[in-house]
Amino acid sequence: MKRDKHIPLTETVYYILLSLLEPAHGYLILQKVEELSYGQVRMAAGTLYGAIENLLKLKFIQPVESGDSRRKVYKITEMGKEILRLDLERMQHMIGITEESFKRGGIS
Repeated sequence: MKRDKHIPLTETVYYILLSLLEPAHGYLILQKVEELSYGQVRMAAGTLYGAIENLLKLKFIQPVESGDSRRKVYKITEMGKEILRLDLERMQHMIGITEESFKRGGIS
């Protein structure tokens, strides 16, 4: 598995990218992250907007046209999808070897 310097993603960034598979504005991103994480990840607006600024610089997300000039809307880019996929593969590998180790060790 090829390792990218941006992997592993933080939990917050992972959920932000996942929430932007469909275009969303800031408040909706906050709601989606909380929903996707079953309430385990809650962000302050400042944390979100700092992360958005960083993700824009990395070209993992991009702004998209919105019918509302008061709201900035973002969506994940192809590069962002690739980073999300790479981190998913990393976690799947970790889960797989952990499950195998538990089975060999008699832990269920």
